[in-house]
Order: sequence, then C-alpha cells, then structure tokens
Amino acid sequence: MNETSPVIDIVVPVLNEAHVLERSVRRLRNYLDAEVPYASRVVIADNGSTDGTAEVAERLAATVHDVELVRIPERGRGRALATVWSQSRATVVAYMDVDLSTDLGALMPLVAPLLSGHSDVAIGTRLRRGARVVRGVKREVLSRGYNVILRTVLGARFSDAQCGFKAVRTDVAQALLPYVEDTGWFFDTELLVLAERAGLRIAEVPVDWVDDSDSRVAIGSTVRDDLLGVGRMVRGLTTGALDLEPVRRRFARPPVGTPVGIRMIRFGIVGVISTIAYAVLFLLAREITTAQVANLVALVTTAIGNTALNRRFTYEVVGAVGLARHHLQGLVAFACGWALTASALALTAGLAHTPLMEVCVLTLANVCATVLRFVLLDRWVFGTGRRAEATHPSDLHPDTAPTPVRPGSAVLTNERSVA
Repeated sequence: MNETSPVIDIVVPVLNEAHVLERSVRRLRNYLDAEVPYASRVVIADNGSTDGTAEVAERLAATVHDVELVRIPERGRGRALATVWSQSRATVVAYMDVDLSTDLGALMPLVAPLLSGHSDVAIGTRLRRGARVVRGVKREVLSRGYNVILRTVLGARFSDAQCGFKAVRTDVAQALLPYVEDTGWFFDTELLVLAERAGLRIAEVPVDWVDDSDSRVAIGSTVRDDLLGVGRMVRGLTTGALDLEPVRRRFARPPVGTPVGIRMIRFGIVGVISTIAYAVLFLLAREITTAQVANLVALVTTAIGNTALNRRFTYEVVGAVGLARHHLQGLVAFACGWALTASALALTAGLAHTPLMEVCVLTLANVCATVLRFVLLDRWVFGTGRRAEATHPSDLHPDTAPTPVRPGSAVLTNERSVA
C-alpha cells in the first residue's frame, strides 16, 4: 500500500478474469477520476488465478495511477475482501464485481451515507423500487427466494444480500471481520447479518444492473453453501455463540431484539424437552391415578419448568425483575394448554384405549397447545415480539433504516457534510 491513504478503497476481486480485467479497471479508474471528488484507490485482489490475470493486474498497477495488486494464493471472494479490507487505511472500503454489472453511477450514492456519517454499511439492491435489472428468470427467482429465507429465519431487513456492489466504513468492517467465518460467496450475507445484529445502520441504493452472460458462478454449489451458512448462523444465534455486544457497544448502537425465527427455534427446543418430560411424568402419574389427574400433574410441573427455561433461553431474561409476573402469566398460558389437552382426553373417553394411546393423543394435543403457548409467551408474557420490533435500530432512529438512497440527494449530502 502507498504511504498516502485514500478516502475510498475499491476492491475488485478476480479469479481467472484476464479477458475482462484491463477493460474494466481502466473504465473504473476513468470514472473515479471524472466523477468522484475523493481520493480513491482500486485494489485488484487476485485470489488464485491461473490464466494470466496476475500479469494483466501487474501491468495495470505499474501503468495506471492509484491501481494496486494484492495476490492471495487461496481462492475465495470473501477471503480476498477480508484480506484487503483488514489492511486498508481508507475511510471507506468497497467492492464491485469485475464485470461491472452495476452501473457506476450508483457509486457515489453508495459511499455518500458512509462518508456523511448517516450509515455504517451501504449495499446496492436490485430488489427495491427504482432498481432496473436485466437478468434471467432463474437467477431472479433464486435471489428473491434466498432473501425471503434470510428475512424469515434470520430476521434480516436488508433487501438484497448478494448484489456485488457494497461499501462499509473501514472501522466497521475491521470490527466485524473477526466474526465472519465464510471465505466464499456467503461472506456478504454473513457480514450484513452480523452488522444488523450489532445494531449497525445499513443504507440501500437501488441500482441499474445487467446480468453477466459470461458468469461462471456455480449456482448449485453456491446455493448449497449459502444454505449451510444460514444454518450455521442460526445455530450461532440460537446458542448465543455469536455475541455482537462488543461491536454494538463500540459504536454505541441500541440493543436489537432476537429475530422471531431464532425465538421460535429456541422455543421449539424447550418445547421438545418439555413434551418429553410431560410424557414421562404422565405415564408415571397414570400408574397411581386417573388420566385427568395425571394430565394435570404433568402439565403443572412441566409448565413451571417450561416458563423458567423460556425466560432464560428463549427470551434471555435474567434476574428477579418480573419473575413472579412471568410465572403467573405462564400459568395462565398453561391453563389454556390444559383446557386443550383435557378436551382431547374427554373426546377419547368413550373409546377403547390404553395409557399409551392416551399419551399419543395428548402429545398431539400438546403440539397444538405449544403453538398457542408460543403466541401467548411471545406477545403477552414477555412481549418480545413487540420489543424486538421496537428495539430494531431502524425504529429507534429513523435515519438508520435500510432505506433507498436517492442518487442526487446522496451526492449533495456527502459534499456538504464531508468535502
């Protein structure tokens, strides 16, 4: 890296792109010189090319000003970005695909919210109003489906995880990178989810985007790796292994509620434990009393344990504050479940049955009661559904929402506040 630090470092990760690299880099450098009023540097990140890409990149670095080459022997776009971003001394780090599928006119709107202090992360989006996209139906369906999964399971509020056009304040990137495990295509998604879980501000810029007909991305393996990455993040958020509190505190961001998908998974784990305990307790009590009494004893016992487990594990509530109220309301939720299971027993009373059959019927009834119990706990007992929505940074601070940044206003804001 040069002694003088630029304001913006733009990384172009490449793997066997000798045929298009020179044209794209010269076009990008010319655009930066003509349209971007900040010192900028283009960093070609060659991660394992074998086709002469390195030779082209070396020639560009030697003949074109503010173009540099960083060679990473191992493959992986995420690895290339993490390597360059972690060493950058620029104010903002960005990246774009070498094919320049995204119109460069969106670059200033992308970096403006970061330089002005409005946002911490900025992404190009092909899925918001104002974007103009040319691509095949298959890629469109896969992209939209993937982002629906992210919203449903991880509670993501950004609209497009995979657009190859993103920027991050360098201090934010370097704070998040130690938490990012993926070194391939899932890197983008992981970084964005981590940023959101830390309460950081994400701005979105609708872009003009044309699909690269020469793209060599292996869709099948990429989809598989992305889904495995989502599963890994779900596991980390469910168990608490992904702790973004140090990042949140460093940038003084408000607490962020646990996504409903993670709450449901945690609640389900507690529910499985409670259902097994209920079945065992019912069978034991059934040896000495009637089915209705055994049902009541098993439900009361497991209800108390269930509320305690959900309080600590699912909703992360600790301490004595609200303890009595939570258990009292939990018992009300239990009463609803008991009424449901008691009704199921009454319906089977006239049939020939055994204790094992009763357990099967009651287990099924308990599944229905569990759904009801989740709704009551989530919306009434702990009120986390409402609190999670209220504590999302985009609700506490209107300027933190992942909203589209209009090109004209973004550039003007940036020039007034930063230049």
